[in-house]
Amino acid sequence: MNFETVRYEGYGPGGTAVLADCLTGDRERTTGAVRRAFSGCGGHLGARGSVSYLFQDVGALRFEAGDRVALAAVALAAGAEDVVTRADGSIEVLTAPAELAMVAGALRAAGFIAAAGELTVRSSTLVPVSGEAAAALAQLLESLVSLEDVRHVYSNAALSEPFLARLPA
Repeated sequence: MNFETVRYEGYGPGGTAVLADCLTGDRERTTGAVRRAFSGCGGHLGARGSVSYLFQDVGALRFEAGDRVALAAVALAAGAEDVVTRADGSIEVLTAPAELAMVAGALRAAGFIAAAGELTVRSSTLVPVSGEAAAALAQLLESLVSLEDVRHVYSNAALSEPFLARLPA
């Protein structure tokens, strides 16, 4: 069986954009399953390019809370694009995908060991979603993630902390 990677783009509840990256041996089966997930939760599939322009590929390194100023100085000198302190105190270093290994190496050499690192997709703008739209979007994202062929799901939704706290882990 030949497998192929397929990216599905669509619109979720509350005016959100959703990407689903899949690995499939049967594109028709996967397309049908993804389409049903979207339509069953108040969304719909879009054409290629309909929402992907809202996202960009990035390298992301996560560090436990620490000396943000020193870490940022090393990261930015090594070619990182941004250094962000999260609400939990952790620090995230964002890079161009091609620069991830070089920035991680420079930080490691300076004594900063990442808790996690990955190539991922981030939205360039966030859409606030709450209430029923947030619940429907959460159901859509859960439905997509549960599909056998889906490998990654991305959205540009900005969900409130109280809403996120109610979601199962």
